[in-house]
Amino acid sequence: MGQRDWHNHLDRAIEEEYNLRRFVIGDVHGQFDALMLLVEKIDLQPKDQLFFLGDLIDRGPKSAEVVEWVKANNFPCIKGNHEIMCLDAYGSPDSPGIWQGWLVNGGARTLQSYGEEGMSDEHLAWMWDLPLYLDLGEVWLVHAGVNPLLPLDDQSANEFCWIREEFHSSTAPYFPDKTIITGHTITFTFAGVQPGQIVRGAGWIDIDTGAYHPKSGWLTALDIDGWIVHQTNAFNHQYRCFPLADIVVSGGQSYFRS
Repeated sequence: MGQRDWHNHLDRAIEEEYNLRRFVIGDVHGQFDALMLLVEKIDLQPKDQLFFLGDLIDRGPKSAEVVEWVKANNFPCIKGNHEIMCLDAYGSPDSPGIWQGWLVNGGARTLQSYGEEGMSDEHLAWMWDLPLYLDLGEVWLVHAGVNPLLPLDDQSANEFCWIREEFHSSTAPYFPDKTIITGHTITFTFAGVQPGQIVRGAGWIDIDTGAYHPKSGWLTALDIDGWIVHQTNAFNHQYRCFPLADIVVSGGQSYFRS
């Protein structure tokens, strides 16, 4: 390779790296059509990366399609509390209480989306292997949050997939050099936050905007390189796009309890 060719190759590599976009998508909850519209509107390119914060399933009508699409495309996804409830139910066939706990929290709609045969072993195995968090360097992805009083090694799915108040009320960032991005708690459950708005706390950003909830319907993708928010609505099929600074609200504790 000559010097000119090498410089052209280097310029192309730099341009490709510069043009790489990374999107983090909040809780989809079976809203496959909203997800497909979101992917269309952000004009997803082969070099772009999508990351999912868990809770792909339950509550919405097309959980099976969501899981299959994310799995088939090898998009990184972390485990949410709804995946845990599903796995607990399938792992406890003789425990009606565990099954009922999942079904009344949206699991019934997931089973409907899979039809008479139920969830496939392939999907369950894929779900089981999902990590509890992903470290992207300056950004750290987890479904619910962390316990601010414990080191990471002392935490488990109980914290990473379920925590709310202890994390949201913390006044100091957990990491000095990383922003935590979460889902799990719908943003309008924070005081003063409108449906679709993003919530920021001490070192964290919550992008679960309630795609399944009739009060909202917004599904959010956050471009973590340009800090741009893209949203589609599961009910009226609208699309909108904002700089993060235009739609983010400072938040503390949420009133969400279920």
